[in-house]
Amino acid sequence: MAADLSVIGTHKVKRIPNGESVELKSLWQDQNVAIVFFRRWGCMLCRLWAKELGEIAPILHKNNVKLIGVGVEEAGSKEFVEGKFFDGDLYYVEDMNTYQNLGFKRFNVISIITSLFWKQSREAIFKGRSMGLQSDLVGDGLQNGGAVFIQNGVENIFIQAGPGDRMPNMDILENFGLEHEYKPEMANQKRDNQECTKPKTSHWAVALRSCPLAPIHVIWAERKCKQTKV
Repeated sequence: MAADLSVIGTHKVKRIPNGESVELKSLWQDQNVAIVFFRRWGCMLCRLWAKELGEIAPILHKNNVKLIGVGVEEAGSKEFVEGKFFDGDLYYVEDMNTYQNLGFKRFNVISIITSLFWKQSREAIFKGRSMGLQSDLVGDGLQNGGAVFIQNGVENIFIQAGPGDRMPNMDILENFGLEHEYKPEMANQKRDNQECTKPKTSHWAVALRSCPLAPIHVIWAERKCKQTKV
């Protein structure tokens, strides 16, 4: 069932850092917007997406498209701001139902472990590490996110399939008819497939470090490795 933005627009978000409470619909009234709903402020994969968005932020700003980031909670937002990962306004939802009503998936402990070993997630983790991005354990790590793009009252909703899923910058620009301004050298050019393949043993530790429940996952990984050696 498609999300009803007329209803979701009445949900409240709080601005970071001053805590001002506003209705979501105020973010897209009388302006075109790209609103990214991040999984968790301390998530390295979210920080990677935020960094990638920085490459098209000047194009969006120049064409009067407001770039906005929303999180599930305030926890961890201070570090996200201080890290200068995102070139736009930041908010967090007052009620987690906002994410659910938008159709964003929520993982459990088992499914989040599995999703971190998808090819797409592993590649995002390796890319983030190569950029020097770090993660922390602050906040809710089970909620997935997505994005909402609104131009002249017409919306398009992107739903993440997994924690490493990011809408390509080219596709984001297409939502606003700005694809002609895209440069081929920009990051995040295509949406990788979401193939779930078993990584090499040397990749396990890297993937686990990005996980919000690392100790549990380490135990699980060690057992899995022992099973494969038998």
